[in-house]
Amino acid sequence: MSSSSLFGSVPSSVISPLTTQADKLLHHPPAVTTENNKIEKSAKDFEAILLSNWLQQAEQSFGSVPGGDEDDDSDPGKDQLQGMAMQSLGNSMTAAGGIGIAKMISIQLHKAADLQAEPPPGAPPGPK
Repeated sequence: MSSSSLFGSVPSSVISPLTTQADKLLHHPPAVTTENNKIEKSAKDFEAILLSNWLQQAEQSFGSVPGGDEDDDSDPGKDQLQGMAMQSLGNSMTAAGGIGIAKMISIQLHKAADLQAEPPPGAPPGPK
């Protein structure tokens, strides 16, 4: 079923300007898209590292029961495996939406990038 059968016949002269405007809004220049991707990735990476660190510290603080068996903690690879597990958990939490730190950082980095892109007041306009 085509969209023209649902909405009747719409002249292409009406659709063309709308499509052109939508394309301008949706398609950013490659440099802007690359910069946005870098900002988003940096913010998410920071949140993942922060969460991993917090989780690892919490596990070390609350992971053993007072009066528990000390032999369970004698495994030499335990710290490395727990560190990798906490890093994986932090990455997973961030990928699932995190706790909002990445979003806050992303907003601030976007503001900073926009300020750097704007010419100072009174400066002559750059080439177009």
